[in-house]
Amino acid sequence: MKRFWKAAAAVREPDGWSIALDERPVRTPGRAPLSVPSEALAQAIVAEWDGQGDTLDPARMPMTGIANAAIDLALPDPRAFAAPIAAYAESDLFCYRDDRDAALQAEQAASWNPLLAWAESRYGVEFNLAQGVLPVDQPPATLAALRDAVLAQTPFRLAPLAPLVTIGGSLVAGLALIERAFDADILWSAVTLDELYQERRWGADSDAQKARAAKQRDWNNAVRFLELLAV
Repeated sequence: MKRFWKAAAAVREPDGWSIALDERPVRTPGRAPLSVPSEALAQAIVAEWDGQGDTLDPARMPMTGIANAAIDLALPDPRAFAAPIAAYAESDLFCYRDDRDAALQAEQAASWNPLLAWAESRYGVEFNLAQGVLPVDQPPATLAALRDAVLAQTPFRLAPLAPLVTIGGSLVAGLALIERAFDADILWSAVTLDELYQERRWGADSDAQKARAAKQRDWNNAVRFLELLAV
């Protein structure tokens, strides 16, 4: 799509901030008004639209994309949108430890145990740990509590939570970001611990590094979206 507007603007509304192009309201792909809860997020979206060249490039508009997902996908049926996110409680990355490499086990324990301890304290749950890749069942009360924690989020928090959890493979990491319990860089190091350990041991693979860099960009965009919501 070629650029058809001169300037974008954030417009104050009774229930948030909408985005306008040359005073015309922007709509999502689902034809709903593009309206967000915080001025900081609205201004970031405005900057994305103003920063476009002669051709619209959605890849350079991550805040707009996540907002569209919140409005078109999460808002109509939050419970349905939340269900696959909550399902990660059944197989959280942090509950699966290496069963052969003692050095890796030590790094996993040092990085992941504090995160699980935080979740246990915050949500009143307990986790079962597994050695190796065989699945381990989590207590039903744990699954229920973490599902409730996900369902308690607004659509505008569910939308960035989805990529955080799927990229990292950990619902605990995603909730820790939502709750601002740990720094985002610490959590990124935690969810990429296994990959980086193997890279240190066996050497780097350029394709794997490129894939990880792309995931980190998506991760950082979701983190920034959450930060802008809170401003």
